[in-house]
Amino acid sequence: MRKMRLIGAVLALSVVAAACSDSDKERVNASWPDKITFGFVPSAEQEKLQDNVDPIMEVLEDALGIEVEGVVTTDYTGLVTAMGTGQADLGAFGPFGYVLAQQQFGNMEVLIQAIRYGAATYHGQWMTNDPSICDSPPQSGTALENGDDGITQVGALDAVALQVGVYFGDSGKALGETVDAGAVSPGMSCTADLSKVVGKRVAFTSESSTSGYIYPALQLIRAGIDPETDIVPIFSGSHDASVAAVYNGDADIGISYDDARRSMRKTNPDVGDKVIVFNITGEIPNDVVAASSLLPDSLQNAVYNAISAYLMTDEGEAAFDEMYGWTDIRRAVESDFDIVREAAAILGITEP
Repeated sequence: MRKMRLIGAVLALSVVAAACSDSDKERVNASWPDKITFGFVPSAEQEKLQDNVDPIMEVLEDALGIEVEGVVTTDYTGLVTAMGTGQADLGAFGPFGYVLAQQQFGNMEVLIQAIRYGAATYHGQWMTNDPSICDSPPQSGTALENGDDGITQVGALDAVALQVGVYFGDSGKALGETVDAGAVSPGMSCTADLSKVVGKRVAFTSESSTSGYIYPALQLIRAGIDPETDIVPIFSGSHDASVAAVYNGDADIGISYDDARRSMRKTNPDVGDKVIVFNITGEIPNDVVAASSLLPDSLQNAVYNAISAYLMTDEGEAAFDEMYGWTDIRRAVESDFDIVREAAAILGITEP
């Protein structure tokens, strides 16, 4: 197994290096620094994310021919500060984190936008451990999506995001994933009005998380619910921590991206049954990688090409899927984040 991993790593590096041959010629440009720092914010436990980041940094180093350090900050604020003060050259942000950072410092621009299973947008999901709040009994193997007529319940295999209990078999997505701890239960979902959360302990992620707080808080405000006084807000620090808070009963309601329940499935395969999705936010632009405005265009292009080539390999797709759920990327467009700026203005948030 160890030998096979080594062979896979060598093949992945070869693909990236071949795709970046033009960039290799450009790296003699004196404007390229000897080292760049790539910052990440935790969507999972910080130490675990660092383990996932390190191999990707090695691939970038090989492709670019310069040192690339990957740093996991404690939260969004840490990454915003690092990018704004020049301590980081690249940063993997949620869309709201990027908007705040760009507004506050103005020294960065979007370079990469994540694609997840063909979609450039995603949504936040509302979760509960109390099926009594559902308008109708929860159904196994289902998920929620935004449609032309509002929120609809679909089969888990038809959902854009990879749902808990769904895996890729020989013929594509399938139910019935098995892990060491047992068979992973298909995710439960139902529909329920947000008025059901009044008075409940609600586990958000962090105040600058787009899907973990900003969009859900905006939903509450538009429903006439004060996200500070009409509920008991809890900030868990990460998406998987919010799932765990609902699973363990530390919160009545939790918020995460769709479907962060997968983060617990290997150790708690019943998470899809105990944590029920009952509502979702509107569509949100996917995560981005922002680049310092001081980085030469040739280096920014080389970074993009290296990551794109790595994602074309099985190893690269697995690495990014494990880290952030990315399956592809595209060049980011600044105007796509106008809707996020609008949400920030409505909530009156100007700093991380």
